[in-house]
Amino acid sequence: MTYIDEDFNYYSSRKPSETDDKHESSLIGNAAGMGRSDEYQDPLSKHEFGDEPAEQKNGLARFFANGKYPLEQRIENKKRGIGRQKYPFVVWLLTTIMVAVFIYELVVNGRQQGTPISFKPTVNPMLGPSESALINVGARFPPCMKTVDQVPVTLLLPCMNDTANPPDRTCPISDLCGFGGIADGETPNQWFRFITAIFLHAGIIHIVLNMLAQCIVSAQIEREMGSGGFFIVYFAAGIFGNVLGGNFALVGVPSVGASGAIFGTVAVTWVDLLTHWRYHYKPKTRLVYMTVELIVGIALGFVPYVDNFAHLGGFLMGLLVGTIFYPVICTSRRQRLLMYGIRLAMVPIVIVLYVLLVRNFYTSDPYAACSGCRYLSCIPTNANNHCKG
Repeated sequence: MTYIDEDFNYYSSRKPSETDDKHESSLIGNAAGMGRSDEYQDPLSKHEFGDEPAEQKNGLARFFANGKYPLEQRIENKKRGIGRQKYPFVVWLLTTIMVAVFIYELVVNGRQQGTPISFKPTVNPMLGPSESALINVGARFPPCMKTVDQVPVTLLLPCMNDTANPPDRTCPISDLCGFGGIADGETPNQWFRFITAIFLHAGIIHIVLNMLAQCIVSAQIEREMGSGGFFIVYFAAGIFGNVLGGNFALVGVPSVGASGAIFGTVAVTWVDLLTHWRYHYKPKTRLVYMTVELIVGIALGFVPYVDNFAHLGGFLMGLLVGTIFYPVICTSRRQRLLMYGIRLAMVPIVIVLYVLLVRNFYTSDPYAACSGCRYLSCIPTNANNHCKG
């Protein structure tokens, strides 16, 4: 089970007796550093979760999964893997939207090239639309978002309906950008691609891998922290991953996928493990598995159309924003104050990172600041001019 069983609430369904007090103290109270069970109180509940029972909350409070539970119950729920809500509504909604958007991508490519999957002029290894089609439907592609001297909007690329090799139908980037195109003399400014790229996927393999991770890892995180906090973490990580990639990845290659957002939710599992170490079963073994999974995920960032900077940026932002919103169990006033201090410190860090990288994207050449950073998401080959194309 990965949710709070509303029918099983031992602490709210019966009044604790003196015998129960002693029994509960011996089992759980010592871990929490507290005495009688009727004196137990979630130290975060008044400040973060409100004073009303969850079932009496209004719709907005339910969305943020607020509720007041005794400290010993929260500890027991954590050990049993029980979260704050039963269903991951946001994950289900996002997954539905992303599958629908991917079907739209295939339809667009099918109308242009005659087949939903691009086989000519080049084969998409992810089994999906052509590069031109991905740009047209909203991939993160810097030339459509700002002036890029190396890749101006007047540069000719294969049209969406081109199937010849070498291409015999070329279109200017200004037309491929779609969304009304970019008029002559107009400065590209399709900033929304930082967001739309999250909902797009490069192919069948790409979306299957991402949706599996989203419906397993991300769904569990939503159950644990509630839909409100999860929503903020998910999009903060996804957008920041695209901002970081826009700064340092190859400017002439489109990037798509929810990987950055998913990596942000993976980062929350690290927040959970490190803050609740003693409540996890075999935490050292879990740490090893999580480390291996992280390494594999970063390795997949070198696949075409997938940006490792989105992975790394999403993970970093997931750690920061996840620390702010994840419901950490504090068993003492000192721990509670320390957690509040850490959360307050995270807020300006998040803001500064966003401001600096967005400003850097629009006002300077990131390659000049970090010429070697591109290799974190690119394997040098002749096809990409050794990560300079």
